[in-house]
Amino acid sequence: MSEARTEVLARVRAALGQTGSGTTPSGRVGAPPHPEPVPREYRAAGEHAVGSPEVLEQLVDRLVDYKAHVHQVAADALPATIATLVADLSEPDGGMARPGSDRSVRVVVPAGLDDAWLATLPAEVDVVRDSREDPTAATDLDAVAAVVTAARVAISETGTIVLDGEPDQGRRAISLVPDVHLCVVRAEQAVQTVPEAVRLLGAHPERPQTWISGPSATSDIELDRVEGVHGPRTLHVLLVGATP
Repeated sequence: MSEARTEVLARVRAALGQTGSGTTPSGRVGAPPHPEPVPREYRAAGEHAVGSPEVLEQLVDRLVDYKAHVHQVAADALPATIATLVADLSEPDGGMARPGSDRSVRVVVPAGLDDAWLATLPAEVDVVRDSREDPTAATDLDAVAAVVTAARVAISETGTIVLDGEPDQGRRAISLVPDVHLCVVRAEQAVQTVPEAVRLLGAHPERPQTWISGPSATSDIELDRVEGVHGPRTLHVLLVGATP
C-alpha cells in the first residue's frame, strides 16, 4: 500500500473516531487518536411535506426530464392503466397475441405484488411470478416483455425511485434485465430530499437497494445518448394518488 493511501485511510479512521493502529492523522501506530467531527450541517429535510403537491410536481418534472413516462392515476384506475401499457407492448413488433396466434406477451412480477393490480390484464398476457425461492433464470428474464414492481420511496429533487427488495419489489435482477419497467409509486412515498429517503431506507440496511433515475442510459464521447445499455430502455412510472 502506498504512503499516500495509508495517510488517506488514516485520516478517514481518525475522522470517524476509531481507535487503534493507524487511526491518527499521521498514521503513527500507538499514537493517541484525535477524532475529527463529521460535518452534518447538510439539509436534513425539504421545506415541503411528504406527498405534497409541490413534491409531486417536482418529482414529475424530474422524471420527465430524465425521459421517463409518467402516468398520474387514481388508485382504482391503476389496474386498467397497467393493462393498457402492457397491451401497448405489442407495438410495433407485434408481441401481443393476435386472434388465431399462440404468441403472447410475458410479464414478470415479484411474488408479493398486489394481485388486484393485474386483474384486468388481457388473457394473452403470461404473468411470470418471481421469488428468491423460485428465481427466474436470467435468460428467461431477457425474453420477457416487461416487469411490473412497486417501490419503496421516491425523491423529488433528484427524480430518483428506490426499490429495496421487499416482496412487492422483488429481486434486483427482475428490474434490471427486462427492457421495460412499469414502476408503481404511491404519492405518500414521495419525499423531497435524499436525506429523507436515506432515513427511511436506513430502517432496513440489510435490504438490497436499486436507485433508479430514469431509464438506463449512457453517452459516448460525442454526447450521443444511448438508452437500455445496462437496464430497462423504457421506464413507466405510475404515480398513484397524484392529481394530474
